[in-house]
Amino acid sequence: MADEELAAIRAKRMQEIQSQYGGQNPAQMQQQQEAMQREAEMRNSMLSQILEQGARARLNSIALVKPEKAKMMESMLIQMARSGQIAGKLSESQLVSLLQDMSERTQKKTKVKFNRKRLDDEDDDD
Repeated sequence: MADEELAAIRAKRMQEIQSQYGGQNPAQMQQQQEAMQREAEMRNSMLSQILEQGARARLNSIALVKPEKAKMMESMLIQMARSGQIAGKLSESQLVSLLQDMSERTQKKTKVKFNRKRLDDEDDDD
């Protein structure tokens, strides 16, 4: 009796998952998950080759607070390594300087401009 209930629960859950992902079959979902996992493993192995342990720890702590900034930095580091701009492993201080450069480039600069209207009866022109 318990096996039949368990099978019914599994079938119901599978239908819910399929409806969530637009009716994709489980094989396609599994392939997508495996592809994402391989990409993450490749990304982590490249970063471990590029960064020293302290720099990697700093990047991981940034990922906890601002995941989009960490992803952008990881992509930038991988691109720099592929183009040959990084020779050897980066230390934590070098990573900090790269982070500062990146934040300066991506920082939005705001300017406040005052437009003062002149009245016709002002005596400044006299």
